[in-house]
Amino acid sequence: MFALIITLLVGLGLVYISTFNFMLVSVNFGFFVIENIPLIYVIVGSMVAGLVLSYGIYAINEMTNFFTIRAKDKEINKNKVESLELARRVHQLELENEKIKNGTQEEVRDSNAL
Repeated sequence: MFALIITLLVGLGLVYISTFNFMLVSVNFGFFVIENIPLIYVIVGSMVAGLVLSYGIYAINEMTNFFTIRAKDKEINKNKVESLELARRVHQLELENEKIKNGTQEEVRDSNAL
């Protein structure tokens, strides 16, 4: 609903501006010249070109951030797996240590082990 209200306000602003800026102008693009264009078209075209350019820069920035975060997530997952493996190894060594302390030859099993 907020976006609709903003769109209507921008549209009203453009209608107001267009009533005063309807004189014909020529636009130079280096060697290419367009003549007799209403000034409001130049204003709206400049605004749209700026929006498209800023959206393009924003999209490139977001893609860069996505790939950076994705690489960090992979690294975190790798470290979690490594940490889990180390915890399993520590637990196994603790069981072996208890077996040596007690002097038993039977294999000690822990039902709560990782």
